[in-house]
Amino acid sequence: MERTTGTLADGREIVWYDRAGTARRPTPDPRDLPPAASSSQLRLDPLTGDWITVASHRQTRTYLPPADECPLCPSRDGRHTEIPSADYQVVAFENRFPSFSLGSGADQVVDDGLFQARPGLGRCEVVCFTSDHDTSFTGLTPQQARLVVDAWADRTRELGRIGSVDYVFPFENRGVEIGVTLQHPHGQIYAYPYLPPVAARELARAEAYAAEHGRNLFGDIIEAERRAGTRVLVETDEWIVFLPYAARWPIEVHLYPTRRVRDLPELDDAQRDDFARVYLDVLRRLDGLYSQPTPYIASWQQAPTRQHREEAWLHLELLSVRRAEGKVKFLAGSESGQGGWVNDGEPEQLAERLRSA
Repeated sequence: MERTTGTLADGREIVWYDRAGTARRPTPDPRDLPPAASSSQLRLDPLTGDWITVASHRQTRTYLPPADECPLCPSRDGRHTEIPSADYQVVAFENRFPSFSLGSGADQVVDDGLFQARPGLGRCEVVCFTSDHDTSFTGLTPQQARLVVDAWADRTRELGRIGSVDYVFPFENRGVEIGVTLQHPHGQIYAYPYLPPVAARELARAEAYAAEHGRNLFGDIIEAERRAGTRVLVETDEWIVFLPYAARWPIEVHLYPTRRVRDLPELDDAQRDDFARVYLDVLRRLDGLYSQPTPYIASWQQAPTRQHREEAWLHLELLSVRRAEGKVKFLAGSESGQGGWVNDGEPEQLAERLRSA
């Protein structure tokens, strides 16, 4: 992989990722932009202990532009976008409307006992999977998907070196049902200045399980799913894919490397190559369920940057709100009001449908 670093007109970093042997020089960004300036504040919810991010500048972010005004396409024909090059393979750059910012200052600090706040000192990036506006991750070649994996791993390593960052979270939102505001195939990376609740809960359960049983919780889940077999979708030498026993979402699929690694940078070449093939197969099966492409959220769960790494097992959690043709699941009273999840379908039945898709 070739890595080329540049700077956008307002001072934000951009990184091009190209397959080995590609010759590229960073292209100047000719736009007249004011220096990047944003701030966010973390407020502690005294009832739950959760950190809530307040980032009011995000209200003005770009919303569903037409294809000929897409800010993630290459800069061509006199139109300048966020990527100042006529073509690219994979690109990552600092989000212009970030939820976290290294520029957040001391004026964000509050501590009166009950109400507490601190600066949201993290970083948010956009990762463009391809320069082709009219495709999706599902349409990538295995070689291009592998390049995306390499970019995720590199960004995890680089963002994890920021002193204020506790957790690096690459993810993709696809589909208007999910709330996507840009149609170009892309994902994001949040470098959190705290350990987010889902990761914290999974890791706490894994640590408690190890203390009680002397084994890794994630590894035992893999073995239990393998023995049951009814929810396993795909298994290769390097990856196992299954629908979890207690799935929350109408469609929920988990992808684990069969050999434990803690985070994306620890994946070796064989695991990266096989993930690209397996993941594309899974996405195409999801798209075969209904007449329209399946909306989804793909979230990487990996070890935090410094603490709680001992029991971590990298995996991808893939979920969709689509529950039937033309219907989506809304998080209504029980889910939103009490966190009491109700799944209208059985994971075993959906696994059979996906195996046949």
